[in-house]
Amino acid sequence: MEFKDTLKYLRTEKGLTQKELADAVHFSLSTINKWENGKKLPGYEALRILAKFFEVDGNEILNL
Repeated sequence: MEFKDTLKYLRTEKGLTQKELADAVHFSLSTINKWENGKKLPGYEALRILAKFFEVDGNEILNL
């Protein structure tokens, strides 16, 4: 699974919309949308924030 698919899976498992996730992790809705559509990848700090929010290892989000 690619990052975009993993992010969407984690988000939907928590029952969140893209807007709710954006608000929770303090990123723009546009950024979340670009990540989920595979148009952009997050940087290290963003990955750290996402991993903490979803309570998963950072490598799990990247599927390493």
